[in-house]
Amino acid sequence: MASRRTAICLFAMGISAIASIGSASALDYPTRPVRFVVGYPPGGATDIIARLIGQRLSEKLGQQFVIENKPGAGNNIGTEAVVNAEPDGYTVLLINPANYINASLYGNLKFNFIRDVAPVASFNRVPNVMTVAADVPAKTVAEFIAYVKANPGKVNMASSGNGTSVHLSGELFMAMSGTKMQHVPYRGAAPAITDMLGGQVQVIFDNMPSIIQHIRSGALRALAVTTAERSSQLPDAPALAETVPGYEASALFGMGVPRKTPPEIVEKLNKEINAVLAEPDMKKRLTELGGEPLISTPDAFGAMIVAETEKWEKVVKFAGAHVE
Repeated sequence: MASRRTAICLFAMGISAIASIGSASALDYPTRPVRFVVGYPPGGATDIIARLIGQRLSEKLGQQFVIENKPGAGNNIGTEAVVNAEPDGYTVLLINPANYINASLYGNLKFNFIRDVAPVASFNRVPNVMTVAADVPAKTVAEFIAYVKANPGKVNMASSGNGTSVHLSGELFMAMSGTKMQHVPYRGAAPAITDMLGGQVQVIFDNMPSIIQHIRSGALRALAVTTAERSSQLPDAPALAETVPGYEASALFGMGVPRKTPPEIVEKLNKEINAVLAEPDMKKRLTELGGEPLISTPDAFGAMIVAETEKWEKVVKFAGAHVE
């Protein structure tokens, strides 16, 4: 009996020691560079947000957050790389709208995003902008709805690709407004905007960072922003929900890690990210990109992810979109 009690005590001491080591490593974290995986090529709005946050985390924590661009398969290549990485805090993911949309858009994913990725912190929520070509006569959302209904089959809606938030923001609009437009997908926002400027397509629900310069120049006209509230970057554009009650289709960004990452590391990252988001310079930069900082706990961000996933699933079903 004595030897058994001794064995139990030694086992308990071992568990305690392991736990202490884990806590100590979390306190020291990070002790080497961190891979910050972005599922898109360099230069886009998603990549810019990651680099802004990553640079400040590098400065604050004393180790580089190295941006690793892993584009392809609609963002799934980068996400899968993080899901399969060691859950030690040294591989993190830029969470973006594709993660919420792909959960129902793709039929054969090798991961379950909500199950396999732990939320760390939200960054910001960016509106898309309902924007029309200069020759479209409608000056308001209500006028545009009437215009589409009066011209069945004649209004083309551009997007940056099938299944993107740009595409599905338009599908959500059609579902909620009772309109029907012809979807014209492009390989990215740039060629879609080129055809908008040329008048080949009439409307796009594009991300604010890539469309706003054309709106400010007067080449294109903003009818509304897709967030529930108006944007300070386009103060004259109403929220689409002011005409179509309940409409909301913002792009929610944040950070995630492999599911079994130690909670102490998740909490440390959350605390440091929230401190970065509270800095005046960071608030200014993120606001210029279209969305003010969104400070949250990991649990609160997780609830946002679930809500976004459920919302986009309904839109994907309405659109009949599917990728094997």
